[in-house]
Amino acid sequence: MTWRSAICFSALVVWTGAGEAGVVTARVRLVNSREAAVRRQADYSGVVLWLEPVGRTLDPVAARAAMVQKDKTFRPHVLVVGTGSTVEFPNFDPIFHNAFSNFDGQVFDIGLYPPGKSRSIQFRRPGVVRVFCNIHPAMSAVIVVVDTPYAGVSDADGRIRIAGVGAGAYRLHVFHERATPETLDALGQTVEAGAGETALGPLTISESGYLPLPHKNKYGRNYPPEAARPEGAPY
Repeated sequence: MTWRSAICFSALVVWTGAGEAGVVTARVRLVNSREAAVRRQADYSGVVLWLEPVGRTLDPVAARAAMVQKDKTFRPHVLVVGTGSTVEFPNFDPIFHNAFSNFDGQVFDIGLYPPGKSRSIQFRRPGVVRVFCNIHPAMSAVIVVVDTPYAGVSDADGRIRIAGVGAGAYRLHVFHERATPETLDALGQTVEAGAGETALGPLTISESGYLPLPHKNKYGRNYPPEAARPEGAPY
């Protein structure tokens, strides 16, 4: 499997065991947004839904995924994986990168490495991991680590499809990086999944009240201005 094929997945690959499996689908819409892509293009991508079983436990799927660094951008911007999964960070740019996270989720620092190389991190506990580059302050991404095999990420049209869901009751959880915790908590609901398709009602997510917070580098300091970087530096 190549890196380019690895980044095409937007939902977890699941195993459901005995019994018939179904599909849970949803359509999300973002409102009150300041983002140009949302306001002008109705881009509703990047919303994560996951289904937590009620009254029983299911093991998450520990898999391998990739978050590519290309054109000074993390791709995909939002990734959902099961607890125990390993995420590769291949560098497809002609410059150095240093992915790290120092708050929320799991703290990690994979260090500075050159073009054409890759490093990986295993995510051992559920949570929201906000990823940055220590060299390029505009680079950011989110990895949502979940303790269930049933999860998915919305596409640009706001569509989410979670396949292979075993019949039963689930608690729906929602994450969107530009929504407040209170907004997201209010979207939680119990879902009864069965064989065939279970279509959730439209989910409208307001970005009202969201305040973007500046981040510092991995040392807790402000990023140096471009002019302060050494001439000829490989980044």
